[in-house]
Amino acid sequence: MIDILIKNGRVIDPANGIDEICDVWIEHEKVAGVGVFDGEAKQTIDATDLIVCPGLIDMHVHLREPGEEWKEDIESGSKAAIAGGVTTICTMPNTEPCMDHAGIVLQVIAKAKAIGLCNLRPIGAVSRNLKGKELTEMRELSRSGAVAFSDDGKPIWHAGVMRKALEYSSSFDYLIIQHAEEKQLTEGGAINEGWVSTQLGVQGMPVEGEDSMIARDIMLTRRTGARYHVAHISSKGAVEQVRLAKQEGLNVTTEAAPHHFALTEDEVLNFNADAKMSPPLRTEEDRLAVIEGLRDGTIDVIATDHAPHHEDDKRCGLSCAAFGIVGLETMLPISLDLERAGVLSMSDLIAKMTYGPAKLLNLPEGSMSVGNIADICIFDPEKQWQLNRENLFSKGRNTPWHGRTMIGQVQYTLKDGRVVFEKGKIHG
Repeated sequence: MIDILIKNGRVIDPANGIDEICDVWIEHEKVAGVGVFDGEAKQTIDATDLIVCPGLIDMHVHLREPGEEWKEDIESGSKAAIAGGVTTICTMPNTEPCMDHAGIVLQVIAKAKAIGLCNLRPIGAVSRNLKGKELTEMRELSRSGAVAFSDDGKPIWHAGVMRKALEYSSSFDYLIIQHAEEKQLTEGGAINEGWVSTQLGVQGMPVEGEDSMIARDIMLTRRTGARYHVAHISSKGAVEQVRLAKQEGLNVTTEAAPHHFALTEDEVLNFNADAKMSPPLRTEEDRLAVIEGLRDGTIDVIATDHAPHHEDDKRCGLSCAAFGIVGLETMLPISLDLERAGVLSMSDLIAKMTYGPAKLLNLPEGSMSVGNIADICIFDPEKQWQLNRENLFSKGRNTPWHGRTMIGQVQYTLKDGRVVFEKGKIHG
């Protein structure tokens, strides 16, 4: 008798080219088979009319532990993740203290394992204390469990430091992730520079701040041959630069956050600080360019840039409010709009949240191959529900989708072959 049988679902596993109505069965925490099963199981999940796929991977998540646990901690972030069908989160290094040495990396991994709800894969800092001046011991951080390197929350602003980081990382095939922002252009800005910022009388952040940093970094990537990844790409010019770099054969990849392909700068017309993030929401032209980048493969991954904040940090006026929104629990339904609009097939969409990030980061997750640990997401693509910020599992309430109708909802999340989330409830 097997442990769990997931029966009659539409099984989509892009890593193995599977998209069919069939069963998935689990034994001893691992996927034991995909196909037709006629034996007995200790537990059966009826997945009729549901989609069964590998657990989602979010390669851009900000948790606030250690240092700012009142905003989010590893436990609340893990709960938010599995409620969104996400079984692996890659956490950015801008904690207090930041993840610039092995002890902090080991600490957060151990804490996540003790909680046992999802995989936590830390992203180590590129520079000490995120100052952009002196490189960290990336080799030591990698051996401790860091899966990539970034100063996200801040750009790697110094060209010489960026070149050294790319040169060093190329020796070990590490991925360098850049928050692309030229601060000399964007300092003091709160929203996209343009018509909306003019109407509101709020200082803007010009699109050239993102585009110029990416242009610089692509030149350095060409010189070093390193692996370079643009975080949360948001502008038409940035997408075009990455497209050209890929055509040239450079090791350049990028990700898009759901808010950048779903919303525009109009969201802040009523001074809505819950729609303030960095890079900011931009124009409709930029939004459509991001969607086209997803469609044609220029953009490799969908990732949330989940950034929880205390309410006080968002209710102090648009200019002073903190940057960032929560996203773990809304990534799937918002992204499903791309499939409904015909931008991506369901398989291609799921690949950008499973196999794509797993491949970039050399993770063992991201597929339901026989013998793999059974991290699985089961969702109803047609389920309609209203988002209420007070019902989020995240401590953060900063979402621009409060009160809106979502289409698509996670029904079950399995981690290590056991159900950790079931129809709105956390197990474990």
